[in-house]
Amino acid sequence: MRIFLILLTMLGLAVPAQAQIADPDQYLADVKKELNAVWPKNRTVNIVFHGHSVPAGFWHDHEVHTLESYPHLVLKKLKEQYPYAVINVIVTAIGGENSQKGNQRLEKEVLVHRPDVLLIDYALNDRFMGLEKAKEAWEDMIKKALAQNIKVILVTPSPDQRVDLLAADNPLEPHTEQIRQLAKQYGVGLADPYAEFKKIAASGNLKEYMSHVNHPNLTGHQIIANAIAQWLIEKK
Repeated sequence: MRIFLILLTMLGLAVPAQAQIADPDQYLADVKKELNAVWPKNRTVNIVFHGHSVPAGFWHDHEVHTLESYPHLVLKKLKEQYPYAVINVIVTAIGGENSQKGNQRLEKEVLVHRPDVLLIDYALNDRFMGLEKAKEAWEDMIKKALAQNIKVILVTPSPDQRVDLLAADNPLEPHTEQIRQLAKQYGVGLADPYAEFKKIAASGNLKEYMSHVNHPNLTGHQIIANAIAQWLIEKK
């Protein structure tokens, strides 16, 4: 971990002492207020999921299980909490895409939806292009969204069964740490399913959460949805 932090500092991700991830109880307070509103005082709340094949809903054999993927599982959880809310879940994810390409189409294909909340999930594919390029793309997307007063939640990666999540030098680890540092640097939200998947990997049960070598099944998508929903559902 020390090596990863040194590398992140070299890449320009040194985090000020006062920087921290947004407070889950307060960051989306305005959005929760809108979700609680009742007609005729309510309005449509747009939640955009931007990323690669996992939020796009790809499972095994290129099947796309839209309603069993985490964006729609999040919607289901929100409707249980907010029965009077009008919620648009908008998925702008593309299978096989990395954050560079996602950034290139952010303004024309993503921000045009005027999201109240933007979620970014690209690390699983970003490991093939390296930390520096990924950092540049994620940072640019964050800045563009914040400039339009859009709330941002960064999502750490789900597993790839070819990667040993318990190995300190696995290629997903530094990307995960970089995402955490970006969340601190910009004071945005962080959904961290990677941490939960590491616990599952330690138990030896990771295959039970996967539909494909690098695509979660319903149970795996639920892990990601739970990590995201805690930002949007009020604590009782």
